[in-house]
Amino acid sequence: MSTAMADGRRADGERRRQRVKSAIQHATQDGTAISVSGIARQAGVDRTFLYRHRDLLALIHAAELQPSASDPAAGPPVSLASLQADLANAHARNTRLVTQTRRLERRLSELMGEQAWRESGLGAPADQEELQRRVSRLEQANTELSARLEERDAELEAARAANRELTRALNQKGATERSGGGSG
Repeated sequence: MSTAMADGRRADGERRRQRVKSAIQHATQDGTAISVSGIARQAGVDRTFLYRHRDLLALIHAAELQPSASDPAAGPPVSLASLQADLANAHARNTRLVTQTRRLERRLSELMGEQAWRESGLGAPADQEELQRRVSRLEQANTELSARLEERDAELEAARAANRELTRALNQKGATERSGGGSG
């Protein structure tokens, strides 16, 4: 009797396995979403049955990853290699974007700093070359005026010396006349 029971259990298990495989096949053909709960419900088995039979669970997970035949927008199948390539490309793009962002932030900072420097009045004016030419002209004019001033100072000193000489000569003449004018 125990062999008959074991044979009955084996036959029941095989029928449930066939129902699960059939449910996976129908879900794949129909394009319905595949999940452990959905397949268990469609096959009329408990989820624990699927978790006890790892081969059936692997079939369900494999079917989940395959695109539906009825879905034209699904595109090519996704593989581990394609996902890794996509991830590597995303990392490379991210690195490029971070570098570009840093460069743009640095340039923006420089431009804002220059603008703030100009607005504060501390920075050099925008027409620096014209101001340099003006400074050169003013320095040249200053040099010429200094030379003319030195000439005039020399002329003034000469005129003062001549004035002193004349004053002394007049004073001596007047003293001589006073001393000679009183007796004559």
